[in-house]
Amino acid sequence: MRQIHPTESSGQELSLPGLYAYPDEPAHAGRPWIRANMVASADGAATVSGRSGGLSREADRTVFGVLRALADVVLVGAGTVRAEAYRPARVAERWAWLREGRPPAPPIAVLSRSLDLGQDCALLADTTGLTGTTGRARTIVITVQAAPADRKAAMARNAELIIAGEDRVDLRSAIGALAAMGHRRILTEGGPHLLGQIIEAGLLDELCLTMSPLLAGSGPGRIVQGMPESAERPGLAPLSLAHVIEDQGYLLCRYVRSAGPV
Repeated sequence: MRQIHPTESSGQELSLPGLYAYPDEPAHAGRPWIRANMVASADGAATVSGRSGGLSREADRTVFGVLRALADVVLVGAGTVRAEAYRPARVAERWAWLREGRPPAPPIAVLSRSLDLGQDCALLADTTGLTGTTGRARTIVITVQAAPADRKAAMARNAELIIAGEDRVDLRSAIGALAAMGHRRILTEGGPHLLGQIIEAGLLDELCLTMSPLLAGSGPGRIVQGMPESAERPGLAPLSLAHVIEDQGYLLCRYVRSAGPV
């Protein structure tokens, strides 16, 4: 694994926590910093056989672990939870020091209008008796007022339930609720429709994108889906390339929004 942009100093050890550290004072101090972590094939596919894991390798998984260790909360859509069989986050021992002063692992926050997370969802396992030393955080579920009452009641038994909007999840309200819980560093892992909503709302501050040296062919979608074709798209702010890391043909890129609405 080597840094190829900016050109690394000779003999300087690569520090992933340093390269991916959140800004101390974001330009928009009034709301959390929202970072997305996605992977794509060389021809733009976001998945292989319906899952992103087929595009990943060791370097990408290492950065994935660092980003989770740095985050206060991991935000995902319900479709991704079902497709990727999400489980509560764990932080590897090598990165445990990045959690100093915080719970051992960040909670997973799931956006779901219908509250359909699939049968036997591991994120909703019984949390009775959990303590701050278990390494597992209580799941957060973000939904709407119009969601079925019985499902809301069931979710509330084993998750923190947030109502953000009447019929459609209000992302700004959801982000505000997460901030009120102390989650200022938000990592989203998609899926593509959630990322599209975040970009459309002008809320994305940073994109960590792994380019996989694979050709997936036609069929799989891109890392962003569902954005309407419109002349006014506030999320389309310019991005600055902060760094590029190369490992066995994989390019791990970090882009930071250089300007735009907050």
